[in-house]
Amino acid sequence: MTKTPCILCCAITGSVPTKANNPAVPITVSEQIESSHAAVEAGASIIHAHVRNDDETPSSDPDRFAALKEGLEKHCPGVVIQFSTGGRSGAGAERGGMLPLRPDMASLSVGSNNFPTRVYENPPDLVAWLAAEMTRYDITPEIEAFDLSHILQAIAKHKDGVLPGQLYVQFVMGVKNAMPADKDVFDFYVKIMRDRAPDALWCAAGVGPNQVIVNEWAIAAGGHTRAGLEDNMRLDRDTLAPSNAALIARAADLCAKYDRPVATIDQTRRMLGLRPAGVA
Repeated sequence: MTKTPCILCCAITGSVPTKANNPAVPITVSEQIESSHAAVEAGASIIHAHVRNDDETPSSDPDRFAALKEGLEKHCPGVVIQFSTGGRSGAGAERGGMLPLRPDMASLSVGSNNFPTRVYENPPDLVAWLAAEMTRYDITPEIEAFDLSHILQAIAKHKDGVLPGQLYVQFVMGVKNAMPADKDVFDFYVKIMRDRAPDALWCAAGVGPNQVIVNEWAIAAGGHTRAGLEDNMRLDRDTLAPSNAALIARAADLCAKYDRPVATIDQTRRMLGLRPAGVA
């Protein structure tokens, strides 16, 4: 029996890593497009994107998001475009300023938690507004779950009709001061999703050296996964990752290890219930 194809998401840039951390981190829009194209060639079907200012600081500029979206649509035809509404790119409504561009997906955190040096604040009124904007523009959220309460909140909000589209929950593990990469916890998360939201899809991302560990857990357990320079700078303890494509290729190799075909762009769109590529 053919196993379920595995969706590979590439988190290309993020809001923290800079070229000082790894020269391969794409900062400009043209660099992001080039890096995304290579990642898609390696097996990625979702591109998770932040944008940066010229000085590499995080940006919420809708014009930069628009330029990136246009470039991805031209050079990576059909790829699922997922914009970040994360807190480092702005405050309040700034975090959703790019949603009128109608990306296929957008990340959404439904609760607050500690980060390495700050509190990642996601107050209920902001979560409700972002979810409403995603509903308005026919954008499927990817729920970024940094602890168990976020998973339970996502399931409840989806049942209540607050979250549009296919429920897609990503376990984020390994952020300092948040949920560590713990296999027992991971297994419990999977059980919660299967028991309480059997029609939902889930994926997992590991931060730093946990990326490849969590990639393997997710692929082996039948879920989907995320890789890329946003989450991890290295192929191993001593070797910087040469590209986003290299990290996606490593995840694709794990898919082969567990007899999981890598999902094509068309398969990813069907599984996530997204509108066909090119449909506004």
